[in-house]
Amino acid sequence: MTPPRVPVHRARRRLVQLAVVALLSAFVVPVLSASPASASGPLRTHAAARGKFIGFAAATSPLANEAAYRTIAQTEFNQITAENAMKWDATESSDNNWNFSGADQIVAFAAANNQQVHGHTLVWHSQTPGWVQGLGATAMRTAMQDHIATLAGRYANNASVVSWDVVNEVFDENGGFRSSFWYNTLGQSFIADAFRYARAADPDARLCINDYNVEGINAKSTAMYNLVQSLRAQNVPVDCVGFQGHLATQYGFPSDLQQNMQRFAALGVQVRVTELDVRIVMPRTSAKDTTQATYYSNVVNACMAVTACAGVTIWGFTDKYSWVPDTFPSEGAALLYDANYQQKPAYTAVHNALDNGTSDTQAPSTPSNLTASGITSSSVNLSWTASTDNVGVAGYDILRAPGTSGGSFTQVGTSTTASFSNTGLSANTSYRYQVRARDAAGNTSSVSSTVTVTTTGGTGDTQAPSTPSSLAAAGTTSSSTNLTWTASTDNVAVTGYDILRAPGTSGGTFTQVGTSTTASFSNTGLSANTSYRYQVRARDAAGNVSAVSNTVTVTTTGGGTGGGCSVTATVQTSWNGGYVMQPVTVTNTGTSAITSWTVTFTLPPNHSLVGQWNGVISTSGGTATAKNAPYNGSLAPGASTTFGFQVARPNGDGNTAYGFTCTTP
Repeated sequence: MTPPRVPVHRARRRLVQLAVVALLSAFVVPVLSASPASASGPLRTHAAARGKFIGFAAATSPLANEAAYRTIAQTEFNQITAENAMKWDATESSDNNWNFSGADQIVAFAAANNQQVHGHTLVWHSQTPGWVQGLGATAMRTAMQDHIATLAGRYANNASVVSWDVVNEVFDENGGFRSSFWYNTLGQSFIADAFRYARAADPDARLCINDYNVEGINAKSTAMYNLVQSLRAQNVPVDCVGFQGHLATQYGFPSDLQQNMQRFAALGVQVRVTELDVRIVMPRTSAKDTTQATYYSNVVNACMAVTACAGVTIWGFTDKYSWVPDTFPSEGAALLYDANYQQKPAYTAVHNALDNGTSDTQAPSTPSNLTASGITSSSVNLSWTASTDNVGVAGYDILRAPGTSGGSFTQVGTSTTASFSNTGLSANTSYRYQVRARDAAGNTSSVSSTVTVTTTGGTGDTQAPSTPSSLAAAGTTSSSTNLTWTASTDNVAVTGYDILRAPGTSGGTFTQVGTSTTASFSNTGLSANTSYRYQVRARDAAGNVSAVSNTVTVTTTGGGTGGGCSVTATVQTSWNGGYVMQPVTVTNTGTSAITSWTVTFTLPPNHSLVGQWNGVISTSGGTATAKNAPYNGSLAPGASTTFGFQVARPNGDGNTAYGFTCTTP
């Protein structure tokens, strides 16, 4: 087994307190095989080889009483977090009445098995005894200081205890401070005080702030980011940020986890995943196991890709002792081992991610339905149906060959999504494209079907088509309108028309919402009771475009009953290359309850949606449509709810989404 990476200055600590030494012999058990996914080694071996930890949350009863539990715990993991034994109610149930038995048990096990301990947790609104919650401000602050000094101070000279969750879960879901007894009595200052008390108690420990639902970039994680940045600017000793990682397959994976880790790392802090589990809606199926395994792989891969990520802690390891079924009665099976200590596909996924996929020999499925669109004289947009993999698809290779036959396919780019834009092409030239998928182990799929593309003319013809005329709208409903116009003419040939749309009856910017090869177009997905303006322009094979047509204004019809709604959008934070809009507040302005809502807005050119929360947002061209999530569609008259989203934009572009309108069914 590989010992944990302990800073040199911590090696001077005594091995354990005298009370802990007495427990050591109880936990030294033979190292038996835990049947890893390959003979290359247990999880901890591969994690240590990559300079990371792989940990678990320890329950004291099975650690003391079940040999199978202890064997896996010591064989597979090089880090331990106490699930409950170090929390306030377990250690100081009444003022100055201390119980360290469970905490000492876990520290002793870790010391005996060359594992590091992460203390959890010093200050939390939950599992804190009532005697603390009822104190006045001065007494509460003193109690907090005494508790931290005693508990963290007990292990300050212990080489195994290397870090602490100092404060836990201080934000609500909208990014405001949680209305806890800590905050209500002491204000925000209790956070900085707790960190300073912890540093005084243990000058060498790494001190962390920890929360859930901060894995992706959203309102809550942005509030955490701003707090950490502010605290460090005040020299408050915040050393690391913990992303709990309590995930559920039915809610989707936070695809910007790695990006979020990296932005915190840029503040100079360590990051870590502290309480990972991935619950599924019961019963288990092979398909659900596969999705769960992909989530686990994605989390580990994100941590491996970020230098400042210290490692990943699983919140337990066997479904036999998981907290999930008690809290989410219809969900469970969230961990790497089932209730009989049998490895699940999630174990294999974590193992393969830690050993860099060297045990994974299964190739991804072949990408399908490769198509080309948006062809110009110098570029083409490719899209395809995504591949699947037993662990996870890492990306796609885009291959290109010259002409309509012959020649060799060579790689011209890569993509992490099921689309790719190939630029820098020659005009009036044919190309063939194929795509293949690859996973983290380097396995590649078979190549997709071939799509042939011929770019448009880029030279010679400089004459633009005539302007489309007599643009008119007909058949307007609550969600669509039909446009027609008199066709343009061209010295060579008109190849198509661009349909442009702007919000409202005036102002705003016209953006392209579609194309047509005929003199008509049906625009769908509109909002009820909303005005839009349309223009059309023609283009030819050389890329010449006409002047825009006359403007026609359309107002969609009402969308039904149930009340009306309004929407107000706020830019929460903005940076060079992106921005977050939060909150986007939806209010029922009607006199009766509504059961759902739809918000439509416009994204400026080259802006792309990269994150969303509390709503389901889809895009078509520059138009974005946000619908309520399953839990926030019903609003009483006058009631409000919020959602938010993140957008990436070109560097130097200061524009943000605009034209927000709200409709009800």
